[in-house]
Amino acid sequence: MSKRKGFTLIELLVVISVVVLLMALLLPALQRTRNQARAVVCQANLRQWGSVIVIYTEENDGHLPRRSDYSFGVWFLLGSVASTEDPNKQESLHQIDTKRIAICPMAKKPGTNHWSWTTNGVLTYKALWGSTFRAWELMYPKQFRGSFGLNYWLFNKRFDTIPVPFGFGREDTDIFSVKGRAKIPVLLDCTKSEGFRGPETYPEPPREHSIFDLGFAPFCINRHNEYINGLFLDWSVRKVGLKELWTLKWHRNFDTTGPWTKAGGVRPEDWPDWMRHFKDY
Repeated sequence: MSKRKGFTLIELLVVISVVVLLMALLLPALQRTRNQARAVVCQANLRQWGSVIVIYTEENDGHLPRRSDYSFGVWFLLGSVASTEDPNKQESLHQIDTKRIAICPMAKKPGTNHWSWTTNGVLTYKALWGSTFRAWELMYPKQFRGSFGLNYWLFNKRFDTIPVPFGFGREDTDIFSVKGRAKIPVLLDCTKSEGFRGPETYPEPPREHSIFDLGFAPFCINRHNEYINGLFLDWSVRKVGLKELWTLKWHRNFDTTGPWTKAGGVRPEDWPDWMRHFKDY
């Protein structure tokens, strides 16, 4: 009688073990590749934002839009979603669909922390704050989701005059008069529609998972493996190290060699635990 050939139990277990081992080795690599692809899409979206802002400046003699005190920078990001009756909105933005470029693929789902703003007891804005891998979302008066935020000071009339009190700056920022534009951030990965509208001196590094609107907390998020992506005033797009945030030119008088930079004497152990192993600048 002939014997039937087949796998023994030991052979089958060996094959299963090899498959599991290969999966364990390949999955992290596949995840890294997927995240790298998402980072590329994120940068592509920021480049398109650069084109949107260029359209605006070309129609406004080189001037950037000025942040309105009641809009928190959101109106400019809304594009065609904003009402055409909005007095802040330029005609050139009416037909621009910013929804398709408003999201970093690493932060598509909305956040869970509610935030609202009232004026004289009347609800003006209602929104959700984002996080490292969550988008911010405007819920009222319009619905809009995004995961990038503006440099507050660049779109504020105080860009040239900080720390002079309110009201003494230009009405808006003329980009042709600004030097060193490659170091001036415009739009970056962020947990809110704008960031760095807190302390005017020199912000300290935030606690991990901080959602407070102070210093660089909205920008200082580990979204792209120790980096975020950013659009600069020379319309270049690149990744920005989290500790590098303290070396950028956020407003004309910002000290890029302050105490949280290598030039200013910061030591690795001075940073919060979650940032200590990141690259120094």
